[in-house]
Amino acid sequence: MRGGLRERWTGQPRWVRWTLAVYLIGFLEGAGAHFLDLIGGGIHVYASFAPVPLQVFFVSLAVLDPTVVVLVGRLRSAGVRLASGVMMLDVIANWIVNWPQLQENPAWLLRPVGLLPITLFGLFVIATSVPLLRALKGVPVDLSCTTR
Repeated sequence: MRGGLRERWTGQPRWVRWTLAVYLIGFLEGAGAHFLDLIGGGIHVYASFAPVPLQVFFVSLAVLDPTVVVLVGRLRSAGVRLASGVMMLDVIANWIVNWPQLQENPAWLLRPVGLLPITLFGLFVIATSVPLLRALKGVPVDLSCTTR
């Protein structure tokens, strides 16, 4: 790949830069939240509400989220792929651990912190991953709603 990182960023279409910026903000926030959880509660911070496999996953997000940030920040397609996988698993894991509260009180979903923003961000990442991968590979992306 030619050119410096700054030139590669400025060479991307505006929608790619904005979308990747949302990825960076979301994954930085996630990394910070998981680091704060681990600092405040140690390695077993998620033991009170998650089974062991999900506890391991939530702890691993303290490594996976910053890895996504580095890869996406360097405009690597692997970062977009990793972001998609991480968010798909994160949304599923959060729905699993929040399901009992949702059954008791469906309004639990509407809390501004927790399941709703994670789900919306996950859907955003999944929905934008294919167009981003095409853009990062230099394949033209048609964002119009028309068919050819």
